[in-house]
Amino acid sequence: MGTIGSVRKSSLRWLLFVGPLLVAGCAKREVTATFPTETPPPFSSSGEMVVPDRWWTTFEDPRLDFLVEEAFNGSFTLAAALQRLRAARALTRREASDLWPDVDGVAEILGDFGPGRDRGLYTWGFDVSYQVDLWGQIESRVEAERLRAAATGADYQAIALTLSAEITRTWLSLIEAHAQLELLDEQIESNLFGLELQEGRFGQGQSSAPDVWRQRQLVESTREQAAVVKARIDVLEHQLAVLLGQMPQEASYEPGTELPALAPLPDTGLPSELLTRRPDVRRDFLAFMAADRDVASAISAQYPRLNLSGSVLNVADQPETLFRDWFVVIGGQLIAPLIDGGQRRAEVDRTGAVVRQRFNEYGETVLNALREVEDSLALERYQLERIGHLEEQTELAGLAAEVLLIQYSSGAFEDVSYLDVLSSKTAEQRLQRELLAARLELLLIRVGLYLALAGGFEPRPQDPWYCEPLRYRGEMPVGSAVDAAISTLEVEEIEKPEAIREDEGLIEFATPPEFDDPLDSDGLLEVDMIPEAIELPEPEPALETDLIPSPLQGPLRD
Repeated sequence: MGTIGSVRKSSLRWLLFVGPLLVAGCAKREVTATFPTETPPPFSSSGEMVVPDRWWTTFEDPRLDFLVEEAFNGSFTLAAALQRLRAARALTRREASDLWPDVDGVAEILGDFGPGRDRGLYTWGFDVSYQVDLWGQIESRVEAERLRAAATGADYQAIALTLSAEITRTWLSLIEAHAQLELLDEQIESNLFGLELQEGRFGQGQSSAPDVWRQRQLVESTREQAAVVKARIDVLEHQLAVLLGQMPQEASYEPGTELPALAPLPDTGLPSELLTRRPDVRRDFLAFMAADRDVASAISAQYPRLNLSGSVLNVADQPETLFRDWFVVIGGQLIAPLIDGGQRRAEVDRTGAVVRQRFNEYGETVLNALREVEDSLALERYQLERIGHLEEQTELAGLAAEVLLIQYSSGAFEDVSYLDVLSSKTAEQRLQRELLAARLELLLIRVGLYLALAGGFEPRPQDPWYCEPLRYRGEMPVGSAVDAAISTLEVEEIEKPEAIREDEGLIEFATPPEFDDPLDSDGLLEVDMIPEAIELPEPEPALETDLIPSPLQGPLRD
């Protein structure tokens, strides 16, 4: 099956704790992906606050809490993700039905009409067919769909997290925009007052016409800034309405002008703990596992299959003789592929390539998850420093503007022109707006940190279709055993179909495990690896409607 050229030991040295050994199908040499055992280093900084699942509540804004919960019930995006989850679960049930016999009812009436007596033949009964799962092909296929359904459930959680983050960012941006507009209104009023003073001084011959024009230009410049902010407010309101599943034309919100205070730095925990919480990591891992089961199914498809059939029929030539004569037919069919032009072998190669693809995608997701945390920590650290500098600049600019205005008004300093006063005032107002925008940026960085650290939560607790993560239990060798293991993905000539069975010692895949003490006395890493039974929901009744609903009526959920 080739090698994994893109997997570098130096960059994935710590993936052992979240990427168990890959075993796919039956082979003389097991399909394995091995990682070194060194753990990832801790994050650069950490606090003490535990991030709740509903992390947006840390901003202590009841209006924001209400909007997020409302979005979980009204968002078309989340509703579509829910339907994808339901479709995946239904597909699992469909594949699982192949594990049971098919029983069909048969009824037939034949008539013979012509010269002489009319005759009829009445036949009814049951046909039974069953494919014996000799090599675990059907079981592997069902397990693959179960894993894909679990991955879809994790994706549903990831979409819910993203939706909550988008609403939070939009709401905070809306607050900041209203605060900017309030600040600009104050600046316009202040600049208009300055214009009146300059026009008065111009009338008294104490000021020149260019000074008046410059002050008028400042007024118009501030009004232009206010127009830009008003447009931004409208756009943010439209965006928020769509996120909530509402009409943008009627969007109107009163968020206030006070940005929430920044909560203490949360506890980032260990990188391995982060990877067990992230739904996107769990999603890609489960997709990786599903691809592994597809390989097992493709391999077992190369072996003979056994079909059993049977019929129980009642045959009568007259209605009154029904239920008298019964016939039982039992048969078996062994089908062995001989020549298929390499089709089945090509399918093994294809599924093996998909395994490597999913593996690399999973590794990339893990790296990005760690990067997002570190990026947010660094950005927040330097943004706090930047805000401190901006506050100092704003204070100094205010003092300079005030002193220059006094000096200019008194006329005691001939070298102080009104241009100096105007430039100083403009700088002060610009810094005030920049400081407000910087405080918003700090909150948005914290949102990114919460999102990077947050785990899955149930956006619809009343919904029985939520897909819980699969749980596994087993042992994974570490240390010298790993060093001795192969580090490439290979499938050699297949010798015995029994190798696909668990009793051959093949290691099953797992979800990102949770750790207490990673190493026991035997040098084995205890990992949850035995799959529990997945409870599938009962089929829902079909949607009863006479007309196709309009999307404007809201998302289709039930």
